[in-house]
Amino acid sequence: MSQLEMKVPSPGESISEVEIATWLVSDGDYVEKDQAIAEVDSDKATLELPAEAAGIITLKAEEGDTIEVGAVCCLIDTSAKAPAKKAAPAPKAEPAPAPAPAPALAPAAKATHASGHPSPAAKKMLAESGLKVSQVQGTGRDGRILKQDVLAALAAGFDGSSAAQWGGSREVRREKMSMLRRKVAERLVGVKNETAMLTTFNEVDMKPVMDLRAKYKDAFREAHGVGLGFMSFFTKAVTHAIAQFPAVNGMIDGKEVILPEYADIGIAVSSPKGLMVPVVRNAETMSLAQIEAEIKRLAIRARDGELGIDEMQGGTFTITNG
Repeated sequence: MSQLEMKVPSPGESISEVEIATWLVSDGDYVEKDQAIAEVDSDKATLELPAEAAGIITLKAEEGDTIEVGAVCCLIDTSAKAPAKKAAPAPKAEPAPAPAPAPALAPAAKATHASGHPSPAAKKMLAESGLKVSQVQGTGRDGRILKQDVLAALAAGFDGSSAAQWGGSREVRREKMSMLRRKVAERLVGVKNETAMLTTFNEVDMKPVMDLRAKYKDAFREAHGVGLGFMSFFTKAVTHAIAQFPAVNGMIDGKEVILPEYADIGIAVSSPKGLMVPVVRNAETMSLAQIEAEIKRLAIRARDGELGIDEMQGGTFTITNG
């Protein structure tokens, strides 16, 4: 019995450890040389780990384990023989059909993104985001779609049909961050603390909203008892955007990201004591009238100095009141 110890190769300079993101094979499987056996996360990229030889594999680490570069991640029994392949049944003899005129050659179909198969980690992320395979460009071997390819597609602005469904829930879900995402978060916090920050401004054509407000504001006040302002439009727009990109609504807790299944929107209001940010709870379930009524209630409480600490804590997203 000849055992080959497969050690974690260095993905690049300054990288001393990696994390096993996904095993693409199971313990005891027969693998071919150069077959992708795992996806590993470093603080710079997600990479595929190819088998160094053919044989039966024994895994020495679990998914999620952090392994130092140069450490043994699996063993391969190179003396094991490949399992015999089942012979395909011989096709039944059929009478030869009469010769038909040769059809015109169709132009070759262009290759699409769908030719690549997603890795298990990427497949899970595709299901969660609602993206289709055809929307993602695979960068792995033979066009294989990796987890980082799905992240890149989401960052580019693709939105899935299975975005978070709002329904008044107060549940939160936790997702373990990859080593890459943890490193990015660490670097972004460092940049914020150590460099000068730049604020960007984007202009938006508000005329359709202003026209809508001017047309219905009197009827709106008569029907609901509150004025129709711009904050309800902004709040509703934010909750729809959060439904498509739930990570914007999340927060980092150690090695995990916490993703609330609700949108508690903090809205800045002025008070005699200064700027305060009360929170509109479950704004995703509210109508424009309900949002305006809640903002008015909180603004009055802020003006009268009656806001409690619990009314200003726990916001998942904040809008400045222009």
